[in-house]
Amino acid sequence: MKVLVLPGPSPSRGRFLARGAASGRAARAPGRGAPTMAAAPALAGVPARQHYRVQLRFVTEEQLFSTGPLLLSNPTTLRLEVHPAGEEADATVTDADGVCVFKCSLTRDTECCCVGQESILITLGYNSALLKFESPAELSAFANTLKRCRREKKEYSAFSQRTEEASAAQYFQFYGCLSQQQNMMQDFVRTATYHKAILQNHTDFRDKMLVKSNHLSDKITVLPGKIEEISLPEAVDVIISEPMGYMLFNERMLESYLHSKKWLKANGRMFPTFSDIHLAPFSDEQLYTEHHSRANFWYQQCFYGVNLSSLRGAAVDEYFRQPIVDTFDIRILMAQTVKYTVNFMDAEEADLHRVEIPFVFQMAQSGLIHGLAFWFDVAFVGSLVTVWLSTAPTEPLTHWYQVRCLLQTPLFAKEGETLSGKVLFVANKRQSYDIQIVALVNQTGFRSGNTLDLKNPFFRFP
Repeated sequence: MKVLVLPGPSPSRGRFLARGAASGRAARAPGRGAPTMAAAPALAGVPARQHYRVQLRFVTEEQLFSTGPLLLSNPTTLRLEVHPAGEEADATVTDADGVCVFKCSLTRDTECCCVGQESILITLGYNSALLKFESPAELSAFANTLKRCRREKKEYSAFSQRTEEASAAQYFQFYGCLSQQQNMMQDFVRTATYHKAILQNHTDFRDKMLVKSNHLSDKITVLPGKIEEISLPEAVDVIISEPMGYMLFNERMLESYLHSKKWLKANGRMFPTFSDIHLAPFSDEQLYTEHHSRANFWYQQCFYGVNLSSLRGAAVDEYFRQPIVDTFDIRILMAQTVKYTVNFMDAEEADLHRVEIPFVFQMAQSGLIHGLAFWFDVAFVGSLVTVWLSTAPTEPLTHWYQVRCLLQTPLFAKEGETLSGKVLFVANKRQSYDIQIVALVNQTGFRSGNTLDLKNPFFRFP
Protein backbone atom coordinates (compact mmCIF):
# COMPACT_ATOMS: atom_id res chain seq x y z
CA MET A 1 0.00 0.00 0.00
CA LYS A 2 1.39 3.38 -0.97
CA VAL A 3 1.06 6.91 0.38
CA LEU A 4 2.35 9.91 -1.56
CA VAL A 5 3.18 12.80 0.77
CA LEU A 6 3.65 16.25 -0.73
CA PRO A 7 4.69 18.37 2.27
CA GLY A 8 3.35 21.57 0.79
CA PRO A 9 3.10 24.20 -0.14
CA SER A 10 6.65 24.04 -1.46
CA PRO A 11 7.92 21.37 -3.85
CA SER A 12 11.37 22.26 -2.58
CA ARG A 13 10.55 20.43 0.63
CA GLY A 14 10.64 17.14 -1.25
CA ARG A 15 8.20 14.56 -2.48
CA PHE A 16 7.86 11.30 -0.62
CA LEU A 17 6.54 7.92 -1.64
CA ALA A 18 5.85 5.82 1.44
CA ARG A 19 5.40 2.09 1.04
CA GLY A 20 3.87 -0.55 3.25
CA ALA A 21 6.25 -2.87 5.03
CA ALA A 22 4.72 -5.85 3.26
CA SER A 23 5.80 -4.53 -0.11
CA GLY A 24 9.49 -4.64 0.63
CA ARG A 25 10.39 -2.81 -2.59
CA ALA A 26 11.84 0.64 -2.96
CA ALA A 27 10.40 3.27 -5.26
CA ARG A 28 12.43 4.06 -8.32
CA ALA A 29 13.22 7.37 -9.96
CA PRO A 30 12.89 8.71 -12.54
CA GLY A 31 10.60 5.84 -13.63
CA ARG A 32 9.98 3.01 -16.03
CA GLY A 33 10.07 2.68 -19.75
CA ALA A 34 12.02 4.48 -22.39
CA PRO A 35 13.57 7.74 -21.24
CA THR A 36 12.75 10.91 -23.11
CA MET A 37 15.26 13.22 -24.70
CA ALA A 38 14.64 16.93 -24.27
CA ALA A 39 15.99 19.85 -26.24
CA ALA A 40 15.67 23.16 -24.44
CA PRO A 41 16.04 26.63 -25.99
CA ALA A 42 19.61 27.25 -27.10
CA LEU A 43 20.59 23.79 -25.75
CA ALA A 44 23.25 25.37 -23.61
CA GLY A 45 24.32 22.02 -22.18
CA VAL A 46 24.82 20.27 -25.54
CA PRO A 47 28.31 20.50 -27.07
CA ALA A 48 28.30 21.67 -30.66
CA ARG A 49 29.06 19.12 -33.42
CA GLN A 50 29.93 16.00 -31.51
CA HIS A 51 31.00 13.15 -33.77
CA TYR A 52 30.53 9.40 -33.29
CA ARG A 53 31.16 6.25 -35.32
CA VAL A 54 28.06 4.08 -35.58
CA GLN A 55 26.31 1.32 -37.49
CA LEU A 56 22.64 1.76 -38.34
CA ARG A 57 19.57 -0.44 -38.60
CA PHE A 58 15.94 0.57 -39.08
CA VAL A 59 13.67 -1.78 -37.13
CA THR A 60 9.98 -2.52 -36.60
CA GLU A 61 8.16 -4.19 -33.72
CA GLU A 62 7.80 -7.38 -35.77
CA GLN A 63 11.55 -7.51 -36.35
CA LEU A 64 12.33 -6.85 -32.70
CA PHE A 65 10.17 -9.78 -31.58
CA SER A 66 10.91 -12.16 -34.44
CA THR A 67 12.78 -15.39 -33.78
CA GLY A 68 15.42 -14.69 -36.42
CA PRO A 69 18.65 -12.73 -35.86
CA LEU A 70 18.49 -8.96 -35.99
CA LEU A 71 21.19 -8.01 -38.49
CA LEU A 72 22.39 -4.53 -39.27
CA SER A 73 21.16 -3.45 -42.67
CA ASN A 74 24.29 -1.40 -43.20
CA PRO A 75 27.26 -2.98 -41.37
CA THR A 76 29.65 -0.32 -42.58
CA THR A 77 30.84 2.37 -40.21
CA LEU A 78 28.90 5.61 -40.50
CA ARG A 79 29.38 9.06 -39.02
CA LEU A 80 26.89 10.42 -36.47
CA GLU A 81 26.99 14.16 -35.88
CA VAL A 82 24.97 15.96 -33.17
CA HIS A 83 24.78 19.73 -32.90
CA PRO A 84 22.29 22.39 -31.79
CA ALA A 85 19.78 23.73 -34.29
CA GLY A 86 17.69 26.49 -32.77
CA GLU A 87 15.39 24.94 -30.19
CA GLU A 88 16.32 21.38 -31.18
CA ALA A 89 19.40 19.21 -31.64
CA ASP A 90 19.95 17.69 -35.07
CA ALA A 91 21.31 14.16 -35.32
CA THR A 92 22.67 13.31 -38.77
CA VAL A 93 24.16 10.00 -39.94
CA THR A 94 26.26 10.11 -43.12
CA ASP A 95 28.28 7.53 -45.04
CA ALA A 96 31.91 7.74 -46.11
CA ASP A 97 30.93 9.89 -49.12
CA GLY A 98 29.08 12.39 -46.94
CA VAL A 99 25.65 11.22 -48.10
CA CYS A 100 22.98 11.51 -45.42
CA VAL A 101 21.39 8.14 -44.65
CA PHE A 102 19.46 9.16 -41.52
CA LYS A 103 18.52 12.44 -39.89
CA CYS A 104 16.26 13.37 -37.01
CA SER A 105 15.59 16.21 -34.63
CA LEU A 106 16.09 15.44 -30.96
CA THR A 107 13.44 17.25 -28.96
CA ARG A 108 11.93 16.87 -25.52
CA ASP A 109 9.40 14.46 -27.06
CA THR A 110 11.93 12.14 -28.70
CA GLU A 111 11.92 8.67 -27.16
CA CYS A 112 15.08 6.58 -26.80
CA CYS A 113 16.58 3.79 -24.72
CA CYS A 114 19.92 2.00 -24.44
CA VAL A 115 20.21 -1.54 -25.80
CA GLY A 116 23.08 -3.53 -24.31
CA GLN A 117 26.41 -1.78 -23.82
CA GLU A 118 26.98 -0.29 -27.28
CA SER A 119 23.58 0.49 -28.84
CA ILE A 120 20.70 2.92 -28.50
CA LEU A 121 17.19 2.78 -29.98
CA ILE A 122 15.59 6.05 -31.11
CA THR A 123 11.85 6.01 -31.83
CA LEU A 124 10.18 8.67 -33.95
CA GLY A 125 6.47 8.04 -34.33
CA TYR A 126 6.10 4.50 -35.69
CA ASN A 127 9.71 4.28 -36.88
CA SER A 128 12.74 3.22 -34.87
CA ALA A 129 16.45 3.43 -35.63
CA LEU A 130 19.02 1.27 -33.84
CA LEU A 131 22.44 2.89 -33.59
CA LYS A 132 25.38 0.67 -32.62
CA PHE A 133 28.45 2.53 -31.44
CA GLU A 134 31.99 1.24 -31.83
CA SER A 135 32.59 1.10 -28.10
CA PRO A 136 30.78 1.49 -24.78
CA ALA A 137 32.77 4.68 -24.26
CA GLU A 138 31.27 6.29 -27.38
CA LEU A 139 27.78 5.20 -26.37
CA SER A 140 28.41 6.65 -22.92
CA ALA A 141 29.52 9.98 -24.40
CA PHE A 142 26.41 10.14 -26.59
CA ALA A 143 24.21 9.11 -23.65
CA ASN A 144 25.72 11.91 -21.56
CA THR A 145 24.73 14.36 -24.29
CA LEU A 146 21.17 13.05 -24.08
CA LYS A 147 21.23 13.34 -20.29
CA ARG A 148 22.19 16.98 -20.59
CA CYS A 149 19.22 17.44 -22.89
CA ARG A 150 16.92 15.64 -20.48
CA ARG A 151 18.00 17.83 -17.61
CA GLU A 152 16.71 20.79 -19.59
CA LYS A 153 13.30 19.13 -19.64
CA LYS A 154 12.49 20.84 -16.37
CA GLU A 155 11.99 24.05 -18.33
CA TYR A 156 9.04 22.42 -20.07
CA SER A 157 7.30 20.97 -17.02
CA ALA A 158 3.86 22.22 -16.05
CA PHE A 159 5.38 24.03 -13.08
CA SER A 160 8.10 25.76 -15.12
CA GLN A 161 5.67 26.80 -17.83
CA ARG A 162 3.48 28.64 -15.33
CA THR A 163 6.26 30.10 -13.14
CA GLU A 164 8.89 32.76 -13.69
CA GLU A 165 12.38 31.51 -12.88
CA ALA A 166 13.08 34.36 -10.44
CA SER A 167 9.81 33.75 -8.59
CA ALA A 168 10.52 30.03 -8.26
CA ALA A 169 14.05 30.62 -6.97
CA GLN A 170 12.83 33.06 -4.32
CA TYR A 171 10.00 30.74 -3.36
CA PHE A 172 12.20 27.68 -2.88
CA GLN A 173 14.76 29.67 -0.92
CA PHE A 174 12.07 30.98 1.41
CA TYR A 175 10.58 27.58 2.16
CA GLY A 176 14.04 26.06 2.44
CA CYS A 177 14.58 27.99 5.68
CA LEU A 178 14.05 25.99 8.87
CA SER A 179 12.62 29.12 10.50
CA GLN A 180 9.77 29.13 7.98
CA GLN A 181 9.24 25.41 8.44
CA GLN A 182 9.09 25.99 12.19
CA ASN A 183 6.55 28.78 11.72
CA MET A 184 4.19 26.41 9.92
CA MET A 185 4.86 23.38 12.10
CA GLN A 186 4.10 25.43 15.21
CA ASP A 187 0.71 26.39 13.77
CA PHE A 188 -1.19 24.08 16.13
CA VAL A 189 -4.47 24.21 14.20
CA ARG A 190 -2.72 23.29 10.95
CA THR A 191 -0.48 20.50 12.25
CA ALA A 192 -2.94 19.02 14.74
CA THR A 193 -5.72 18.89 12.14
CA TYR A 194 -3.57 16.88 9.72
CA HIS A 195 -2.58 14.63 12.62
CA LYS A 196 -6.21 14.17 13.63
CA ALA A 197 -7.41 13.54 10.06
CA ILE A 198 -4.89 10.72 9.64
CA LEU A 199 -5.32 9.06 13.04
CA GLN A 200 -9.12 9.22 13.05
CA ASN A 201 -9.19 7.62 9.59
CA HIS A 202 -6.66 4.94 10.49
CA THR A 203 -8.29 2.40 8.19
CA ASP A 204 -7.23 4.49 5.20
CA PHE A 205 -3.62 4.20 6.35
CA ARG A 206 -3.51 0.68 7.78
CA ASP A 207 -0.48 -1.26 6.50
CA LYS A 208 0.85 1.93 4.98
CA MET A 209 3.91 3.79 6.21
CA LEU A 210 4.35 7.55 6.46
CA VAL A 211 7.64 9.38 6.18
CA LYS A 212 9.63 9.48 9.40
CA SER A 213 13.27 10.11 10.03
CA ASN A 214 14.03 7.06 12.15
CA HIS A 215 14.96 3.63 10.79
CA LEU A 216 12.65 3.62 7.76
CA SER A 217 15.19 3.98 4.97
CA ASP A 218 14.37 0.44 3.83
CA LYS A 219 10.70 1.32 3.43
CA ILE A 220 10.73 4.99 2.42
CA THR A 221 12.10 6.45 -0.77
CA VAL A 222 12.49 10.21 -0.99
CA LEU A 223 12.11 11.56 -4.50
CA PRO A 224 13.55 15.10 -4.56
CA GLY A 225 12.09 17.42 -7.15
CA LYS A 226 8.86 19.00 -8.29
CA ILE A 227 5.87 16.69 -8.57
CA GLU A 228 5.49 17.85 -12.19
CA GLU A 229 8.94 16.48 -13.05
CA ILE A 230 9.43 13.28 -11.06
CA SER A 231 8.18 9.81 -11.92
CA LEU A 232 6.77 7.12 -9.65
CA PRO A 233 6.97 3.41 -10.44
CA GLU A 234 3.28 2.83 -9.72
CA ALA A 235 0.09 4.46 -8.49
CA VAL A 236 -0.47 5.33 -4.82
CA ASP A 237 -3.40 4.90 -2.44
CA VAL A 238 -3.36 8.27 -0.66
CA ILE A 239 -1.91 11.69 -1.49
CA ILE A 240 -1.26 14.06 1.42
CA SER A 241 -0.22 17.68 0.98
CA GLU A 242 -0.63 21.13 2.45
CA PRO A 243 -0.90 23.24 -0.71
CA MET A 244 -3.00 26.13 0.61
CA GLY A 245 -1.73 29.69 0.48
CA TYR A 246 -3.13 33.02 1.60
CA MET A 247 -6.67 33.38 0.32
CA LEU A 248 -6.40 29.66 -0.54
CA PHE A 249 -4.99 30.20 -4.03
CA ASN A 250 -1.76 32.13 -3.41
CA GLU A 251 1.50 30.39 -4.43
CA ARG A 252 -0.39 28.20 -6.94
CA MET A 253 0.58 24.99 -5.19
CA LEU A 254 -2.98 23.74 -5.55
CA GLU A 255 -2.13 23.12 -9.20
CA SER A 256 0.82 20.95 -8.19
CA TYR A 257 -1.50 19.08 -5.83
CA LEU A 258 -3.99 18.46 -8.63
CA HIS A 259 -1.14 17.44 -10.94
CA SER A 260 -0.16 14.71 -8.47
CA LYS A 261 -3.47 12.94 -9.12
CA LYS A 262 -1.88 11.27 -12.13
CA TRP A 263 -0.24 8.94 -9.57
CA LEU A 264 -3.46 8.28 -7.60
CA LYS A 265 -5.31 4.98 -7.88
CA ALA A 266 -8.89 5.08 -9.11
CA ASN A 267 -10.25 4.56 -5.59
CA GLY A 268 -7.52 6.57 -3.88
CA ARG A 269 -7.94 9.40 -1.41
CA MET A 270 -6.64 12.94 -1.24
CA PHE A 271 -5.96 14.73 2.07
CA PRO A 272 -7.31 17.43 1.92
CA THR A 273 -10.25 16.39 -0.24
CA PHE A 274 -11.97 19.70 -0.99
CA SER A 275 -11.92 23.33 0.08
CA ASP A 276 -14.47 26.08 0.61
CA ILE A 277 -13.45 29.71 0.22
CA HIS A 278 -15.78 32.15 1.99
CA LEU A 279 -16.29 35.85 1.30
CA ALA A 280 -18.41 38.58 2.88
CA PRO A 281 -18.64 42.39 2.75
CA PHE A 282 -17.21 44.27 5.71
CA SER A 283 -17.21 47.78 7.15
CA ASP A 284 -13.99 49.08 8.74
CA GLU A 285 -13.50 52.84 8.61
CA GLN A 286 -10.29 52.65 10.63
CA LEU A 287 -8.67 50.22 8.21
CA TYR A 288 -9.69 52.27 5.18
CA THR A 289 -8.37 55.52 6.69
CA GLU A 290 -5.18 53.84 7.85
CA HIS A 291 -4.55 52.46 4.38
CA HIS A 292 -5.07 55.85 2.78
CA SER A 293 -2.69 57.48 5.28
CA ARG A 294 0.11 55.17 4.16
CA ALA A 295 0.37 57.39 1.10
CA ASN A 296 0.75 60.63 3.10
CA PHE A 297 4.52 60.46 2.64
CA TRP A 298 3.96 61.34 -1.01
CA TYR A 299 2.17 64.58 -0.10
CA GLN A 300 5.54 66.18 0.60
CA GLN A 301 6.37 69.07 -1.70
CA CYS A 302 9.92 69.59 -0.49
CA PHE A 303 11.55 66.25 0.20
CA TYR A 304 15.23 67.26 0.05
CA GLY A 305 14.09 69.89 -2.41
CA VAL A 306 11.96 67.52 -4.51
CA ASN A 307 8.17 67.79 -4.91
CA LEU A 308 6.72 64.28 -4.45
CA SER A 309 3.04 65.20 -4.51
CA SER A 310 2.53 64.18 -8.13
CA LEU A 311 3.17 60.56 -7.10
CA ARG A 312 0.58 60.52 -4.33
CA GLY A 313 -2.20 59.19 -6.56
CA ALA A 314 0.00 56.38 -7.87
CA ALA A 315 1.00 55.51 -4.30
CA VAL A 316 -2.64 55.24 -3.20
CA ASP A 317 -3.39 52.96 -6.15
CA GLU A 318 -0.40 50.78 -5.28
CA TYR A 319 -1.34 50.45 -1.62
CA PHE A 320 -4.93 49.60 -2.48
CA ARG A 321 -3.70 46.84 -4.79
CA GLN A 322 -2.38 45.05 -1.70
CA PRO A 323 -4.66 42.47 -0.09
CA ILE A 324 -4.50 42.90 3.70
CA VAL A 325 -3.49 39.83 5.72
CA ASP A 326 -4.73 40.14 9.30
CA THR A 327 -7.60 39.07 11.52
CA PHE A 328 -10.74 40.91 12.64
CA ASP A 329 -13.86 40.85 14.78
CA ILE A 330 -16.72 39.18 12.92
CA ARG A 331 -19.03 42.05 13.89
CA ILE A 332 -17.57 44.06 11.00
CA LEU A 333 -19.17 41.62 8.54
CA MET A 334 -22.34 43.01 6.97
CA ALA A 335 -23.93 39.90 5.43
CA GLN A 336 -23.93 36.12 5.41
CA THR A 337 -20.98 34.66 3.53
CA VAL A 338 -20.92 33.31 0.00
CA LYS A 339 -19.10 30.00 -0.42
CA TYR A 340 -17.12 28.72 -3.41
CA THR A 341 -16.00 25.08 -3.42
CA VAL A 342 -12.96 23.50 -5.08
CA ASN A 343 -13.21 19.70 -5.09
CA PHE A 344 -9.65 18.41 -5.38
CA MET A 345 -10.88 14.97 -6.47
CA ASP A 346 -12.62 16.41 -9.53
CA ALA A 347 -10.82 19.67 -10.37
CA GLU A 348 -8.15 19.93 -13.06
CA GLU A 349 -5.11 22.21 -13.09
CA ALA A 350 -6.62 24.37 -15.83
CA ASP A 351 -9.67 25.04 -13.64
CA LEU A 352 -7.45 27.17 -11.38
CA HIS A 353 -5.99 29.35 -14.13
CA ARG A 354 -9.09 31.52 -14.00
CA VAL A 355 -11.46 31.34 -11.04
CA GLU A 356 -14.62 33.45 -11.11
CA ILE A 357 -16.76 33.74 -7.97
CA PRO A 358 -20.10 35.52 -8.44
CA PHE A 359 -21.80 36.83 -5.34
CA VAL A 360 -25.12 38.26 -4.16
CA PHE A 361 -25.24 39.48 -0.55
CA GLN A 362 -28.40 40.41 1.35
CA MET A 363 -27.21 43.23 3.60
CA ALA A 364 -27.85 42.50 7.29
CA GLN A 365 -26.99 46.05 8.40
CA SER A 366 -26.68 49.54 6.97
CA GLY A 367 -23.36 51.28 6.49
CA LEU A 368 -20.33 51.79 4.30
CA ILE A 369 -18.96 48.70 2.57
CA HIS A 370 -15.18 49.07 2.54
CA GLY A 371 -14.35 45.75 0.89
CA LEU A 372 -14.64 41.97 0.96
CA ALA A 373 -13.19 39.62 3.57
CA PHE A 374 -11.96 36.12 2.64
CA TRP A 375 -11.03 32.91 4.43
CA PHE A 376 -11.13 29.21 3.64
CA ASP A 377 -11.81 25.78 5.11
CA VAL A 378 -10.46 22.43 3.91
CA ALA A 379 -12.01 19.01 4.53
CA PHE A 380 -10.23 15.68 4.96
CA VAL A 381 -12.80 13.08 3.91
CA GLY A 382 -11.80 9.66 5.20
CA SER A 383 -13.51 6.30 5.40
CA LEU A 384 -14.51 6.88 9.02
CA VAL A 385 -14.79 10.63 9.64
CA THR A 386 -14.44 13.98 7.92
CA VAL A 387 -12.04 16.38 9.65
CA TRP A 388 -12.10 20.13 8.97
CA LEU A 389 -9.34 22.72 9.05
CA SER A 390 -10.82 26.23 9.23
CA THR A 391 -9.17 29.62 8.92
CA ALA A 392 -12.40 31.47 9.76
CA PRO A 393 -12.26 34.51 12.08
CA THR A 394 -14.50 32.60 14.51
CA GLU A 395 -11.92 29.81 14.86
CA PRO A 396 -8.47 29.72 16.51
CA LEU A 397 -5.99 31.80 14.53
CA THR A 398 -3.74 30.09 11.99
CA HIS A 399 -0.70 31.29 10.06
CA TRP A 400 -3.03 31.90 7.09
CA TYR A 401 -4.97 34.55 9.09
CA GLN A 402 -7.76 36.06 6.98
CA VAL A 403 -7.47 38.33 3.95
CA ARG A 404 -9.35 41.54 3.21
CA CYS A 405 -9.55 43.32 -0.13
CA LEU A 406 -10.50 46.99 -0.03
CA LEU A 407 -12.67 48.75 -2.59
CA GLN A 408 -11.14 51.90 -4.04
CA THR A 409 -14.33 53.76 -3.15
CA PRO A 410 -16.61 52.55 -0.32
CA LEU A 411 -20.24 51.79 -1.14
CA PHE A 412 -23.19 52.74 1.04
CA ALA A 413 -25.93 50.15 1.40
CA LYS A 414 -29.00 49.89 3.63
CA GLU A 415 -30.16 46.85 5.52
CA GLY A 416 -32.16 44.61 3.19
CA GLU A 417 -30.51 45.88 0.01
CA THR A 418 -28.45 43.56 -2.15
CA LEU A 419 -24.80 43.79 -3.12
CA SER A 420 -23.95 41.81 -6.25
CA GLY A 421 -20.87 41.36 -8.37
CA LYS A 422 -17.97 39.00 -8.86
CA VAL A 423 -14.42 38.25 -7.78
CA LEU A 424 -12.10 37.10 -10.56
CA PHE A 425 -8.79 35.37 -9.87
CA VAL A 426 -6.45 35.30 -12.89
CA ALA A 427 -3.28 33.25 -12.46
CA ASN A 428 0.08 34.82 -13.29
CA LYS A 429 3.63 33.51 -13.64
CA ARG A 430 4.68 34.95 -10.29
CA GLN A 431 3.06 31.99 -8.53
CA SER A 432 0.05 34.04 -7.61
CA TYR A 433 -3.07 35.76 -8.92
CA ASP A 434 -4.33 39.12 -10.08
CA ILE A 435 -7.67 39.76 -8.40
CA GLN A 436 -10.46 41.83 -9.94
CA ILE A 437 -13.46 42.81 -7.82
CA VAL A 438 -16.63 44.44 -9.14
CA ALA A 439 -19.47 45.27 -6.72
CA LEU A 440 -22.88 46.90 -7.28
CA VAL A 441 -25.62 47.99 -4.88
CA ASN A 442 -28.60 46.90 -6.96
CA GLN A 443 -31.18 49.27 -5.49
CA THR A 444 -29.11 52.45 -6.02
CA GLY A 445 -26.84 51.51 -8.90
CA PHE A 446 -23.76 52.58 -6.94
CA ARG A 447 -20.76 50.66 -8.21
CA SER A 448 -17.17 50.19 -7.06
CA GLY A 449 -14.31 47.76 -7.48
CA ASN A 450 -10.58 47.21 -7.31
CA THR A 451 -7.72 45.29 -8.89
CA LEU A 452 -5.31 43.64 -6.47
CA ASP A 453 -2.01 41.80 -6.58
CA LEU A 454 -2.13 38.71 -4.36
CA LYS A 455 1.63 38.29 -4.75
CA ASN A 456 2.19 41.51 -2.79
CA PRO A 457 -0.03 41.46 0.32
CA PHE A 458 0.21 43.87 3.23
CA PHE A 459 0.80 42.08 6.52
CA ARG A 460 -1.08 44.07 9.13
CA PHE A 461 -0.79 41.72 12.09
CA PRO A 462 1.75 42.50 14.87
